[in-house]
Amino acid sequence: MSIWNLSEEKREYKELNKDLSVDVLIIGGGLTGLNTAYYLQSMENVCVVDANIIGHGVTLNSTAKINYFQQCIYSQIINDSTYNNALIYLKSQKEAVDNLIKIIKKERIDCDLKKVPSYVFANSKKESLRLENEVSFLRKHGCDVIEKELPASTLSYKSYCVNDTYIFNPIKYLNALYKILTDNNINIYEKTKIIDVRKSADGYLCYTENHKIKAKKVVIACHYPFFLFPMLMPLRCSLEKSYMIVSKVKKDGKYTCISSNNPVYSSRFYNDNKNIYQISLAKSYNLASSQDNLYFFKRVQEIFKLKDEDIVMKYSNVDIMTPDHMPYIGKIKDNLYIGVGYNTWGMTNSVLAAKIIANQIYDIECEYSSVFNPNRFPLANIFKIPSYIYNNAKTFIGTKINKKAPWYSSKLSFVKRDGDSLAIYEDEFGKEHIVYNKCPHLGCSLLFNEVEKTWDCPCHSSRFSLDGKCIKGPSNYDISYKK
Repeated sequence: MSIWNLSEEKREYKELNKDLSVDVLIIGGGLTGLNTAYYLQSMENVCVVDANIIGHGVTLNSTAKINYFQQCIYSQIINDSTYNNALIYLKSQKEAVDNLIKIIKKERIDCDLKKVPSYVFANSKKESLRLENEVSFLRKHGCDVIEKELPASTLSYKSYCVNDTYIFNPIKYLNALYKILTDNNINIYEKTKIIDVRKSADGYLCYTENHKIKAKKVVIACHYPFFLFPMLMPLRCSLEKSYMIVSKVKKDGKYTCISSNNPVYSSRFYNDNKNIYQISLAKSYNLASSQDNLYFFKRVQEIFKLKDEDIVMKYSNVDIMTPDHMPYIGKIKDNLYIGVGYNTWGMTNSVLAAKIIANQIYDIECEYSSVFNPNRFPLANIFKIPSYIYNNAKTFIGTKINKKAPWYSSKLSFVKRDGDSLAIYEDEFGKEHIVYNKCPHLGCSLLFNEVEKTWDCPCHSSRFSLDGKCIKGPSNYDISYKK
């Protein structure tokens, strides 16, 4: 559950029940996947498959800010790449904001779209100097950035805002897009998991458990690619986990705010015409640093001074962070495309990815293709590879050595049975939930999230339900225990 599916209407889901042959197969039904399908509507045979339900992946747990004022990301790109790339990234983000708003307005999509000011604030003198450099870059290139006091009780040394940014409900948007696409004869299959992709003579063969899809072109639009080669994602990114608490408030703030530095503090409001909610977020530094979910959720509550009686729900999200702070978008190899690594800014970068990939499929030149090329090897990556290797090794070995984390309750136990490592959680009704304690992706031992009641992979962020059903990749398989 997240705030976005509280208002979600029930509908029927179409699962794949036969073999298919298509021109373009899009794997992943979140914002990247459906926006790509939207831009490919003029093609005759486009198909989308999703392992879950449309939008119920990373999109579901986003804060849904449509924003180009992204902390100090342009200064980071200048430091780790080039000034020109920072300028191109700014142009791409402003264009992505415009393109998303154009789709919503053209298709008259009711998704609670609101134009609101977006604040970035510094909470120290040192950090304010860094933020001032970011503001100077934005102003130099035509952005109207205003120094303005933050309208929140959060400790702020200095804050700036822009007024041409938006918020929306991404699930309402995707459900409307779903109807537009299916009405235009684009097949969308949900609860249809692709477990293998193999090169064929004229494209790719993509396999589910029971069927196969022959595709001339394939777009990987899932959060983290389920294959190791050719991307080698574990050596090209880090993972950061965010913790969100939704609470009821009496007044709509009508703004978004985010801190300029790490750890990140962010909030926005959502009015569903029945209640007003505040979505408060704090981010841990890195997925490998800690998985004490109880501590991190408690920290969000303390930072934003949230009362227990006002809290509606808690949930987390994981973002892929690239070494040069720019996404990996475009062609990986012949007829295979990807959009991944959005550095927490998925609302804009998903639209950017959709447009770039669609242009490449149509053989239309795109000025962004070379900058965001997924096959690039950023200079910054050379210096960060040791830390990526360390983080992967730390989480893999650490969970093997010490399966029972110090913050676990007595309801968790770990046993060996017939040579298999099992994890057991006893719920409040005394029922035992038993799973194989090993992620099918690359074999990392799992950690239990007692707040959200999920089994989480600390290496590459796969997630499984209480009884072991895979609800988020890169894993393609369940960990349900079969006696």
